[in-house]
Amino acid sequence: MIRRTAPWDARSTISRSAHVLERIGLALTGGSCGVFVAAHIARADIDLIGSTAAVFAMMIYGAAGFYLGIDLPHLPPDHQMHLPLRHGLGTRADAVELLSAAGTFLAAVAAVISVSSIILDEVAHPVSALLICLAWAAGATLQIAAGVIARKKASAANAS
Repeated sequence: MIRRTAPWDARSTISRSAHVLERIGLALTGGSCGVFVAAHIARADIDLIGSTAAVFAMMIYGAAGFYLGIDLPHLPPDHQMHLPLRHGLGTRADAVELLSAAGTFLAAVAAVISVSSIILDEVAHPVSALLICLAWAAGATLQIAAGVIARKKASAANAS
């Protein structure tokens, strides 16, 4: 991914269009992960995910997670500090990046397990299906949290 340092309104129309198209693609990917996990849960005969509204909610939640959590905004160049690399756990920005990465990983693993189970025509057991659903929900939640935290910090930095 190309990191842009120019503010949104200073970017070209092509650059802004490419960014919007990329974000819509990420949202569609997150939504499809939600659908795959919902299909896996439905195969386990769990009544929780039996309705169309529940599947749609999982799709929207997954889309929000991938939309917000994968492309995190960064602080403007004048607010970034150029310090030598530290030997430690890192900064708060590093922790937000880890939240996003962990969320993406969990959601993707849950989707891969769900899809492979559907394709291999395996019988989904209720306990394992619920664990996959919880892993996916935790991943999407981590992505949303990371996206919200990063956007709040970026807007606070832009306001000052």
